[in-house]
Amino acid sequence: MSHGYLSLHGYLSLSGPVGSSGVAAPHYRGSRYFLMALAAMVLGFFLAMSSAWADGGTGVPNAVPPKGEYEGKNVEQPIEFPHNIHVDVNKINCMYCHTYARRSKVAGIPPTSKCMGCHLVIATDKPRIKKLTEYWEKKEPPRWKKVHDVPDFVHFTHEKHLKRFVFDNEGMSVDRVPEVCAFCHGEVKKMTVAHKVKPLNMGFCARCHEANKGPFDCWKCHK
Repeated sequence: MSHGYLSLHGYLSLSGPVGSSGVAAPHYRGSRYFLMALAAMVLGFFLAMSSAWADGGTGVPNAVPPKGEYEGKNVEQPIEFPHNIHVDVNKINCMYCHTYARRSKVAGIPPTSKCMGCHLVIATDKPRIKKLTEYWEKKEPPRWKKVHDVPDFVHFTHEKHLKRFVFDNEGMSVDRVPEVCAFCHGEVKKMTVAHKVKPLNMGFCARCHEANKGPFDCWKCHK
């Protein structure tokens, strides 16, 4: 009697007597290894998915970012500051320039002296840096305009949010802080001038507090 043969990467072979239909009877060779490999792939998939579910799909552990999008107006700045070059390309931590964020209510704007600490020697021929140098030589700070703002009756503090999502967050490293900043500010590391892309209203904040077990006492946010 004739025999047929079909091999799948050396794990599964179809060899055996050929019936009237012309299809060989199955014969498994090395099927144990095939099933082990398949089980490992399935297990790896579910482990990856469980990790994504645990961090809300953002990559930040123990955190669920609030849902909400917003199309803010373009705010013209005295210098078109390229966040993308500083954060995404050169990997400068947000808190290097916004030094107050980790210890106070506001994130703060870096003094011109901090900018010039690099740009006395870096990219001095670029138009943006020439403009920055003019401010420096005149001893005047650029008149930066606020992009992300909340009403005066809202008490938001960067310090407590960074403490919860970065410093006291097990498995979260400080060098990944842009991922946390993106919760409220969007992917600033992909922008030049910052652009408001999150609503920053009460519903937005309440959804975040609910998802991340934040306080719901009115006086926490309204002083």
